[in-house]
Amino acid sequence: MDFKTLDKIPDLGVEFRKIVADKLPGVGVKRVADKDPATGVEVNGVTVDPRHLAAYNQAVGLRTGSELPVTYPFVLSFPLVMRVMRSGDFPYSPMGAVHISNQIEQTRALRLGEEFKLRVHARNVREHRRGLLVDLVTEVIVGAETVWAQTSTFLGMGARLDSAAPQEIKDRGQERGTCLPAAGEEPDVAQTALWRVTAEDIKQYAEASGDKNPVHVSGIGARAFGFPNVIAHGMWTAARMLAPLEGRIGGALRYTVDFAKPVVLPARVAFWARRDPDGGAWKLEVRKAKKPESVHAVAEVVEL
Repeated sequence: MDFKTLDKIPDLGVEFRKIVADKLPGVGVKRVADKDPATGVEVNGVTVDPRHLAAYNQAVGLRTGSELPVTYPFVLSFPLVMRVMRSGDFPYSPMGAVHISNQIEQTRALRLGEEFKLRVHARNVREHRRGLLVDLVTEVIVGAETVWAQTSTFLGMGARLDSAAPQEIKDRGQERGTCLPAAGEEPDVAQTALWRVTAEDIKQYAEASGDKNPVHVSGIGARAFGFPNVIAHGMWTAARMLAPLEGRIGGALRYTVDFAKPVVLPARVAFWARRDPDGGAWKLEVRKAKKPESVHAVAEVVEL
């Protein structure tokens, strides 16, 4: 795949406005799901602003040090993800796309002060019972080494493969789009923590991450998409789950999160963190506190 090199990371607000414009009659791109997207973008010479990192860490409850949290490159690269998703060869409109799953693998922790390349492309169009799934792949490259790689799976609700799609794509079949086994009954051990999540918490994350999607910051915007009130960002939940594990994990690891029901604000959620008896993987869950059968996210951390 050929990657288009951008001068800098795009402004996320501009990307969102162009995505909205793409839905206007006579303005937007006609999208046909008949092939895998071929658009890739990259930015060279990226460094982290310590103030931005500090604001992000404060928003998700992490300490600020010389190493970047494993989830932090997600917010750095998200404008590039939006740029790829609004390209003409992407199979559905990114407006209303649902983040189903996220998997990050790093060979070591990235360090504050390092210079790196950010690279994003899309792949693997496949069917889901409610639409189409596409993987957005993000890489952080230091020198010639891919130190951090992420696969974010998004669902385009109601999208369908075009009849002209090659058989190779049709043969991929229908998938759930998730990586981990579905959550079962409420864990039979005491919860690790109870969190109260407020609109102010998520507003703080929206400011730090730049993701001011209306479903996260506006009651009217959230209701327009069928939610009773604003909802937390999935990647806020993903980052928040790691805060209790600080000092216990680090370096080379794989972090997988599957998202389920959205966290509608204000909310009280219960968090569980359990380690496999052999000292292996950490299993994490977030559920509705008063209705624990309602699962918000399940996750796994594996040290490599």
